[in-house]
Amino acid sequence: MIRAALATAGAAILLGGCASGGAPALRPITPVAPAARAGVILAPEVMAGTGLRGVIGLPAAALTRRFGSPRIDLVEGDARKLQFSGAACVLDIFLYPVSAGAEPTATHVAARVRRGGGEADAGACIGEVEQQSAAR
Repeated sequence: MIRAALATAGAAILLGGCASGGAPALRPITPVAPAARAGVILAPEVMAGTGLRGVIGLPAAALTRRFGSPRIDLVEGDARKLQFSGAACVLDIFLYPVSAGAEPTATHVAARVRRGGGEADAGACIGEVEQQSAAR
């Protein structure tokens, strides 16, 4: 009974809209120009700490010379992610330009174990990936 009453009320509302003379008047939409971003750069937070073994601040070319070809080389906007792997860990290195017009350099490092994805010691993973690269 309630369902039938709701259906009747819904139909009455829909038909009432049709009887009122059709569709409402449309207003023109004024496009808004996006804010200019040319030359604007947000400086990334650069990771600091012991155990990063000289990775922070290196450009992609130096990282690939040091670690070999990355498993993943992903570019999105002005950011870049290089992923390298060792036998037991995966190393992600994130590169951003630190000033307008600058070449992107490593600003952040993340390491995780290959099995399970838990956090790994970044310094140990850097050493493992570097050692594996040298053995090739």
